[in-house]
Amino acid sequence: MKKPLLFAALFIGLLCSMRPMGAVSLMSPKAAPDDSLASIVDEVVWVVGDEPILKSDIEVTRIQASMDGVRWSGDPDCAIPEQIAVQKLFLHQAAIDSIDKDITENDIALEIEQRIEYMVEQVGSREKLEEYRRQSLSQIRQSMHDDLRDQLLIQRMKQKLVQDLTVTPAEVRRYFKDMPEDSVPFVPTEVEVQIITLTPRVSAEEINRVKDELRNYTDRINSGETSFSTLARLYSEDPVSARMGGELDYEGRATFDPAFATVAFNLTDPTKVSKIVESEFGFHIIQLIDKRGDKVKVRHILRKPIVSDSAINVALERLDTIVADIREGVPPLPLRGQLTEKWTFEDAVVFFSDDKDTRNNHGLMANRNEYGQLKSSRFQMQELPTEVARAVDTLQVGQISAPFRMIDKRGKTVCAVAKLKNRILGHRATVTEDFQVLKDVVMEKRRTEFLHDWVVGKIKSTYVRLNDQYRDCKFEYEGWVR
Repeated sequence: MKKPLLFAALFIGLLCSMRPMGAVSLMSPKAAPDDSLASIVDEVVWVVGDEPILKSDIEVTRIQASMDGVRWSGDPDCAIPEQIAVQKLFLHQAAIDSIDKDITENDIALEIEQRIEYMVEQVGSREKLEEYRRQSLSQIRQSMHDDLRDQLLIQRMKQKLVQDLTVTPAEVRRYFKDMPEDSVPFVPTEVEVQIITLTPRVSAEEINRVKDELRNYTDRINSGETSFSTLARLYSEDPVSARMGGELDYEGRATFDPAFATVAFNLTDPTKVSKIVESEFGFHIIQLIDKRGDKVKVRHILRKPIVSDSAINVALERLDTIVADIREGVPPLPLRGQLTEKWTFEDAVVFFSDDKDTRNNHGLMANRNEYGQLKSSRFQMQELPTEVARAVDTLQVGQISAPFRMIDKRGKTVCAVAKLKNRILGHRATVTEDFQVLKDVVMEKRRTEFLHDWVVGKIKSTYVRLNDQYRDCKFEYEGWVR
C-alpha cells in the first residue's frame, strides 16, 4: 500500500462510522462553510452487506480530509468510498467474531484521552482546543466515542486475522539478499539507556490527609448524602475512570495491582464501600458493581499524596551522592568493607533503584510496542520519556546524567539518573546488526498482503452494490464491480 493511501486509510479509520459529529479533526466546525454540508443531497451510493454508504458520508469525509491535508492516491471520488467500504467489511467480521466483547469503555476512554492530548499539543491548550472546535471537552469526547470504538474494533479484528503469521530468518535474509542498498531501510540513531530511580518519601502527615479525605467520602456515601459515582467524578485522580463515575469494566485479577485486586475480589455487597487500599498508584476506596465468573466490575476513587519539594530535594541529593560514588568506583559508606569489587552503575541499580521494571535488568530500559510486547532495548530519542531524552541527549556513551525529576508511567513523581549505555548512529540496516528491524519490515509486508487478500476474499462473499458512476473506477481491491 502506498504511503498516501495508507495515511488516507488511517484517516478513514477515525471516521469509519461516518457521523459528522464523530469526525476527529482539529479544525473548528466554522472552518467549513455551513452550506457545504447543508447542500448535500443524500442518497445511498454503495451497499456493503447490510450497511449503506451515503453520499453525505463521502462528502463529509472529503471536506474533513481537505481541511486536515489528506492527499489521496488516485481519484478521491473512488478512493474515499472504497476505504469506507473496506472499514465496513472489517466491522462486519468483528461483529461475527464478537470482537466487540473485548472492547471495554475503559479502552475507549483511554484512546479518547490519547487523541485529545495529541490535539491539545497541536493547538497549545485545552481552552484553545475548545475554542477551536467550538465544543467543550465533554462534547469532544462524546463526539469521538463511537468512531474510536469502531477504530478499536477494526484494529483488534486485524490483529486477530494476522496473529498466527510468522517469518523465518531464512525468509528475511532471502527478502533483502538482492535488494539495492538505497532500498534497504534506514535505521535512525538509537540509544540504549540505563536508569536508577528513587521515589521521594511522602510524609506521614500527607498520607493521613489523603486517608482522611477518603474516609470523609466513605462517610458521605454511607450517610446517603451523595453517591460514590458523583464523588468519583469530582475527586478521583484516575482521569480515565473518573469521567465514568469511577467505573472500571470487567477485569480479571491479574489486570489490577495485587493489593487493589485482593480487596476488589473480596467485596460481596454492592452497597458497601471498601476499606482504604494502598496501591502503587496511590490510595483508593472501592465499591463492587458486579461479579461475572473470574472477573469483577468495580468503581473506585483514587487519591495521590502530594510529594513535597523538600522530599524531592532529598532524593535528588541522594542520587547525586550515588553518582559520585559510582564515578569514584567506591561503594557507599554502609557497604564499604562488604564489597571488594569496583562500585558500578549496575551495582547501584540493584541496591537503590525503585524502578521494578528495570531493576532486575541492570537498569536497562526496555522499548515496548503499543501492546506491551518487548521490541528491544533500543530507543529512538522521541520514543524515550521526555525527561530521560533530555537528560541523555548530550551525554557521551558511558556518561551518567545529573539527577532529574520525572513523572513515571504510574503517574508518580520520581527522581532519576540515567546512563547512556550505547548510541547506535543512523545507518542502513544489516541482517547481523538489525535483524529485528528487517524482520519487522518483512512481517509488515506479509501482514499487508494477507489483509489485502482477506479483503478481496471478503468482497467475493459479501453482498455489494454500487451506483453505476463508480463502475469505471480503478479500485485498490478487485471484486467491487460485478
